[in-house]
Amino acid sequence: MDFEGLRIALVGPLPPPAGGMANQTRQLAELLRGERASVLLVQTNAPYRPPAVAKLPVLRAGFRLVPYLWALWRAAGRADVFHVMANSGWSWHLFAAPAIWVARARRVPVVVNYRGGEAGSFLARSAALVRWSMRRVAQLAVPSAFLARVFSGHGMAAQVVPNIIDLARFRPANVPRAAGQHIVVARNLEPIYDNETALRAFRLVLDRHPQARLTIAGSGPEQARLVALAQTLGLSAAVRFTGRLDRDAMAALYREADVSLNPSLADNMPNSVLEALASGTPVVSTDVGGVPFIVRDGVTALLVPPGDPQAMAAATMRLLEDESLHAALVAAGLNEVRRYTWPAVKPGLAAIYRTAIAQVPR
Repeated sequence: MDFEGLRIALVGPLPPPAGGMANQTRQLAELLRGERASVLLVQTNAPYRPPAVAKLPVLRAGFRLVPYLWALWRAAGRADVFHVMANSGWSWHLFAAPAIWVARARRVPVVVNYRGGEAGSFLARSAALVRWSMRRVAQLAVPSAFLARVFSGHGMAAQVVPNIIDLARFRPANVPRAAGQHIVVARNLEPIYDNETALRAFRLVLDRHPQARLTIAGSGPEQARLVALAQTLGLSAAVRFTGRLDRDAMAALYREADVSLNPSLADNMPNSVLEALASGTPVVSTDVGGVPFIVRDGVTALLVPPGDPQAMAAATMRLLEDESLHAALVAAGLNEVRRYTWPAVKPGLAAIYRTAIAQVPR
């Protein structure tokens, strides 16, 4: 089975903001259309109508939900298969579950593509509710063996379909690397991503490498606190907060960087890690969740315990000071990310669509 002529209702968020799942949804739509599939996008984060509704915390959910359900119903009348980009928490209950039930009502097979980094804690609380909806799903796809193991522990079998990295966009710089000390963090400014540890680690790096600089590319509710912390630590002159960048600006930033930090406390298959590797930027990451399933400590990245600024600083300084280690991780990372290209991922996704459609004949 190829994708030509297949009518796919792709349900998920779209930029802006340019988060990991939103970028993956947009990229998948572009790739499937490039294979001559018909892609019907149903956006889960569509702008509020009227815009003033966004300021009403309770009512705004209803203003978004009603048009969303109508868009699902219309798409189900024109689709051969639903592909639902799913996340944890309220995102599951408000967007993924309704998509499953609308497709069920119209006898359209559903592929749930679950991507929530907090799947373990979410399923510990809500596995019964999730299973209730998942019994109506033809196929469950997850981006990593880590998430497949999490779902298996709750009685749900999953197929692994990795995230897709665009190696034409995320690529090394065209000129040979000059030794530098530019460190980058590309995570949202939220507690789960623990940007505080990155700042405290950078303070230790700066003590030994006064020319080092840190760029934090992301936005979120912790921005004011993190900016204040940078000032308290005496880092204001060496730290730049760019806000959230689009994918082209992010790719350019990786090419300028010497090390990428991923300080998160929970993770599944972070695009930021794969994008950094594809850009020839070695990674220091916490060894949480699915991260050890996609990189190997000392081979394709350096892994450290979460919430440990001293360990993160020590690993970062190893890369800044050991050129041979830096070069080895760059080469291994570039080789590893070939597994996440569209030609490598496409056959598995096509097989999942084929199986789903065979299970629920229209």
